[in-house]
Order: sequence, then structure tokens, then C-alpha cells
Amino acid sequence: MKDEPNQELLAVDEIRRMIDLYNPCTDDYLFVFDFEKDSYYISPHALDRFRLPGSSFHNVMDTLLDVTYTEDRQALTDDLTDIFATDRSSHNLIYRWQGLDGQPIWINCRGRVVRGEDSRALYMVGCINEIGRKQKADNLSGLLGETSLKALLQGLRGSIPDGYFLRLGLDNFKSINARLGVEYGDMILRRMGDFIMKCVHHEQHLYRIVADEFMIVDFHGGTVREATDLYMDIRRSLDHFVEENHYEAFVTASGGILKCEDVRDFSWSQIMKLSEFALTEAKQLGKNRSYVFTQEDYDGFMKKKKLTQVLRQAVANHFEGFEAYFQPIFHSEDGTLSGAEALMRFHMKDEMVMPGEFIPILEDTGLIIPAGRWILHEALGFAKKMQHVIPDFRVSVNVSYVQVVKSDVVVDIMDALKQFDVMPDHLIIELTESGLIETDTYFAHLWKQLRESGVKLALDDFGTGYSNFHYLNELRPDIIKIDRSFTMRAMSNEYEFNLLSLLNGMVKSLELKVCVEGVETEEESERIAVLPPDFSQGFFFGRPCPKKDFEEKYVRAS
Repeated sequence: MKDEPNQELLAVDEIRRMIDLYNPCTDDYLFVFDFEKDSYYISPHALDRFRLPGSSFHNVMDTLLDVTYTEDRQALTDDLTDIFATDRSSHNLIYRWQGLDGQPIWINCRGRVVRGEDSRALYMVGCINEIGRKQKADNLSGLLGETSLKALLQGLRGSIPDGYFLRLGLDNFKSINARLGVEYGDMILRRMGDFIMKCVHHEQHLYRIVADEFMIVDFHGGTVREATDLYMDIRRSLDHFVEENHYEAFVTASGGILKCEDVRDFSWSQIMKLSEFALTEAKQLGKNRSYVFTQEDYDGFMKKKKLTQVLRQAVANHFEGFEAYFQPIFHSEDGTLSGAEALMRFHMKDEMVMPGEFIPILEDTGLIIPAGRWILHEALGFAKKMQHVIPDFRVSVNVSYVQVVKSDVVVDIMDALKQFDVMPDHLIIELTESGLIETDTYFAHLWKQLRESGVKLALDDFGTGYSNFHYLNELRPDIIKIDRSFTMRAMSNEYEFNLLSLLNGMVKSLELKVCVEGVETEEESERIAVLPPDFSQGFFFGRPCPKKDFEEKYVRAS
């Protein structure tokens, strides 16, 4: 059935005046599309969101297609073409326009086509609303939402108030939903909102922002001390709730405190970014506690983030900036060269990045797996070259617990040995004692396979605090490497030296070898020689250095 022609027509100019009248009263965007004059008018505040040339423009189809997301242009073309080809009186299309940053924004465009006596389409008047826009309030918690917080900040118009932000996040909330169900989780969120509302005063604002996170805003001179006290009040309320519910769910919350004076750019994105950092720091400190934002900590975080990006690019670009260094290891008995430990180094531009900075990042990101293969290849290639001069030259390579747990490191080792034609017993795999404890079962499997293949094993950093002596008997590593900290204590304390001496004797009684690391002075060397260990390593004997320097200092000079 065809739609009846409109009996009463409004002038397009009149509709435009009505749009201007309603513009301050709605978040949606009203529009009129004049087909006869090929002109379009939309609520002026649409220019704050979309890539439109202005609130009024001509050449409408081309302009609308230009602002429409590429994949949706055909759908818009087909719909508008159908309006002109038929006597349809309505337009209702869900598609995407491009925002100011070029990113797609989902909209629902609905309009009424006004036709003349001859059913010819004269103009279309309608409304565009963002169907992906976040709601201003949260019905679950009964609190205002993220959009309302954003509006509060925009209302400041660049001025920086005196006070703080306290961002709260429930700890391990996903596990509560998984164990007790979503309905129970929703109840927790409602109660959390109630607890916070009872703790804040009337001049403070409370919002639920992301999932299980809330934001308290104090723009009335609140101090860090007051923010910390407020967090503790909320924490006590949660503790009481847990007790009342007979510990059915152990609910805790962390809090990130951000002082207004520490916000240089008082924009929505910056405040959310800094407050999220503060909350994350609180959780990383052990959860169920608060953390106060400091610029120094944030600068360190950003430096680490930048370094992470640089490392990713370096690994992807054939390990550009990475370099293998080698530190000599000597036989204690006669001072001859036994081999070397391969150590990973990284240069960023002209700056040498300390291993303590980049190695943890490699482990956290999993980049240690490809980087570990790289240093293994570098080490075996160097060992093969050295064996032309020193046939029994052995090379030690550190293996991270991440490699043990998340990769088939045995396959990597055996493939590399075959590729460089190095005998398995000329490779020593080092694993730290702390890594061993964290990956006990994985390590036992690794060691069994390596032992069967003939690869040697060294237990590194022994004596740093774990000292699980049962590993010595159960796994029987070939070499125990005494950590520098243990060596230093032994040099300055007779009791510690006697302990080191006893350890040296016990290890040898198990028919294992001992390497003392961190020998830095002649006095320390003479003192250690009393034991004596099987191998010695440290700055006194030689610092880590590139391949070429190693050959000149310890091979050609010998």
C-alpha cells in the first residue's frame, strides 16, 4: 500500500530554525535534507563528533558518503536511491559515520520523507542518534556513569580545581562471577555502590566508570590523607560485608589516588589514563590497598613502555641493537681458560640499556623466547669458532623460566647444536635457583631430556636466599654457581666464609663442580683459592665483552 502524500508542508527554513531551537535540549542530532535544493542542515553540535564540513552543506550525497565509513557507503547509497525510486515515506538505517579522529561511530539515522501532491520527494526531516554512546547513568549500581563524569570535566573549561580523584576497582571480580554467577556479581556491584555512597560527603561526586570500577571526585580541596582515609572507610565496609555473608565471597578493592595538582593536561583522556595507572599500581602492590600517583613512577612506567616497543621492533628487525657479550670462566687449579658465559646486551641508539631493565621486559612480553634462541645461536657459533683454538672450550647460556614453561626449549637447543655442529657436552645451560623453584615440574622434565642428550646443566645464583639443597641430590646439576652476594658475604665475614667452604666441600662430595662468581679483586681471588672451587668468574678475571675483544684478550694473548 502506497503512503498518502503529505497534506501540510513546512518550509525547510522553518525546520532549520526549529533544529537550532532544540539543539541545546538534546544529545541527538536533528537534520533536514532538502532534495530539491540539494542542501542538508544538521544540529551544530554534530560538528563536535563527526567529520562534517559544516552544519549546512550542499552536494549532499557526495558529502554524506565521504563522512560514512567505507564499508557502509553502499548500504547508504542503496537506501537513499530506493527513496527516490519508490514512494517510501521513511528512512531507518543503522550504519557508521567517521568521527573527528577518523574512527567509526555507530549511528541510527531515522527520517520522515515529505512528498508533494505528485508524490515527488521534497525533503526528509529526522534524527540521528549514536547507538554506541555510553549511557549517562548506570541502572545496576544506581550511579551516574562515565559520560556524566566526562561532562563534569568538560564543564571545568580548562580550570584545575583543588582536590583529588580516587579510582576504585574490585579485585579478582571475574573469579566471583565465574564461581558464584553473574547475578551474585551484580549484587556485589550494587552493594559496592552503596558502601561508597555512605562514605562520601555531599560535596563529592561518585561515578561507576568501567565494569567493576568506580571514581570518586573531590573538587573541594580534599587532601591525599583524606583520600587514603576514605579508601580505608570503604575497605572496612567491604570487610564487614564479607563477614556478614560468612565469607561466601572474599571481596576486596584497590584504590588509585590522583591529586588534581599532578594532572598537567586536565582532559578526560589524561585523567582516565593517570588514574588507571594509579589503580594498576595499587593492584600490582598486592591488591586490597591504595597507591598515590607520583610523576616519577609514571615516568618510569612510560620509559618501560617505550623500551618495550623498541624491543619489539628490534626483535622483529632481526635483533637490531642486540649484541652477544662473553665473560671468561677459568679453571681455578691452573688459571687456564675453560670457556665463557654468553650474556645478552642491548643498545638503544648510542645508549647501553642495563640487563636489569630489558631482560624482565623480554620475560614479561614473551620476547625472551625468540631472543633466547638468538643468544643460543650466537653462543654456539662463537663456541665453534673458539674450539679451533681451544678444543674443550665450553659456552654457558642462561635459560629463562619463561622459555622453560612457554616454549619447547629442548627442541631449540638440540636444533642449534646440530646447526653449529657443537657437541652437547660443550654447552652448559644455566637456570637460576629462583626460576627452578617457580617451575619445578617443568624443570625436572627439561633436565631429564637435556641430561639424556649430554648437555650440561648449571644451577645459577645459588645462595641468594632459596638454597634448596635437596635439588642438588635430586637433579644433580653438573655445576653449582655461587652468587656474587654470597661471595661478598664470605669475604667480609668468617662465619659466611666457613659456610661457603662447607658448601664447596658438600657439592664436591656429590661429585658436582663449583664455580664462584663475582670475584672482583686480587684479595678476593686469593681468599677464594683457599677453598678451592673448580671454576672462577668475575671482573678480576675478565669483564663481559664483545666477541672480537674476547678473542684478543683471552685467546690470542694466551
